[in-house]
Amino acid sequence: MKRVLLVMVLLLAAASLVFAGGQGEGQAAEGEEGEGPVRVAALYQTAIEEPWDGAIHQAALKAEKELGIEYEFAEEVGAADIEKVLREYAERGFDLIIGDAFLAGEEPTRRVAKDYPEIAFAFGSEFGPVEPNYSVFDNWIHEPAYMMGVIAGMMTETNTLGIVAAMPINEVNRLTNAFIEGAKSVNEEVSVKISYIGSWFDPPKAKEAALSQIDAGADMIYAERFGVFEACKENDVLAFGNMSDQHELAPSVVVTSAVWNMYPTIEYCVEMVRKNAWTAQDLKDWSMMAKGGAELAPYHGFEDKLPQEVKDKVANLKEQILNGEFRVPIIEEPPKAD
Repeated sequence: MKRVLLVMVLLLAAASLVFAGGQGEGQAAEGEEGEGPVRVAALYQTAIEEPWDGAIHQAALKAEKELGIEYEFAEEVGAADIEKVLREYAERGFDLIIGDAFLAGEEPTRRVAKDYPEIAFAFGSEFGPVEPNYSVFDNWIHEPAYMMGVIAGMMTETNTLGIVAAMPINEVNRLTNAFIEGAKSVNEEVSVKISYIGSWFDPPKAKEAALSQIDAGADMIYAERFGVFEACKENDVLAFGNMSDQHELAPSVVVTSAVWNMYPTIEYCVEMVRKNAWTAQDLKDWSMMAKGGAELAPYHGFEDKLPQEVKDKVANLKEQILNGEFRVPIIEEPPKAD
């Protein structure tokens, strides 16, 4: 009889252990660290050569080395294939799915996220997050864009500046307006010409737009899109890069760049997934200068060419931004043409 009772006690204890661990293999309770590497998948609508998606890709590669994630990506995904690719990633059990949702990707990314509430989604978007699992981010590099405008406004000899941009949407308008505001804060006489190429990536069209601005007198151009530097090199016109430090692409003309560092955002996302603490939120703060998500690139070969008063002005402005003493205006309406 004692043996029977002992067996029953052991069986009950085993059942209790099984019940307590019933969350499934590899799944952590809320607030607990998960086991194994976080599996991250990315969907890019453009080639990773394009700076915007390239910034996300580079951050994910860094996370692979420093955070030990498993990373897989698909680039140049057409509008008709976005939902299919996302569902394949979701069915394969990725923990975190990231990428850009602008324009064609907004509806399918949100639709798939709704069908897989247990998976964390974080996408570049001009709209808001959706509970319980769809977070959004963007390149909030208007602060360094403003600083580049200050440099251009102080250094222009023709008082005519140029901007070659993708299209007049909020995400682009923030940058173009910041550049203009920065230039006009130090030079009331400056005028700014803006050209939109109607695409995220069309280098020949961007070059053509830059040449037109140069013909109209622009002596410094903000290359919000890829393709401007060739026109600037051919005409000895200075330029400013965008998204990444683009000095090496044209060392003779690129003064500096507005850099978007996506790593703080990726690092935060991975941490939340590991802790099983993912929630839908706007990840804006992790793309700002205060958290290391944005910065002005080094001057490289222009360090000794820029007037000291220009460098001092920019250094002081940077300190004011980081200390919260100055806020670069966020203007998302299309810039008014000069």
